Amino acid sequence: MSLNNERKIRNRIVVLRAERGLSQKEVADKLGVSRQTIISLEKNRYNPSLKLAFDISLMFGVDLHEVFQYEVEEE
Repeated sequence: MSLNNERKIRNRIVVLRAERGLSQKEVADKLGVSRQTIISLEKNRYNPSLKLAFDISLMFGVDLHEVFQYEVEEE
């Protein structure tokens, strides 16, 4: 893997949220962030801080790798 390739972090927040029947507002309130932050995360427009990423995984009760995936786009 070349470090020059484009790398993206994808997440499964929308799936995990739906599986638990939670709204974006409920997730935002539990994490102490705005609903807009959750929307941006779900649309992969925003990468969370390391602390927020861990808080998200703890809130859903899953491993960090079950929430976030690091994808490499090959050239």
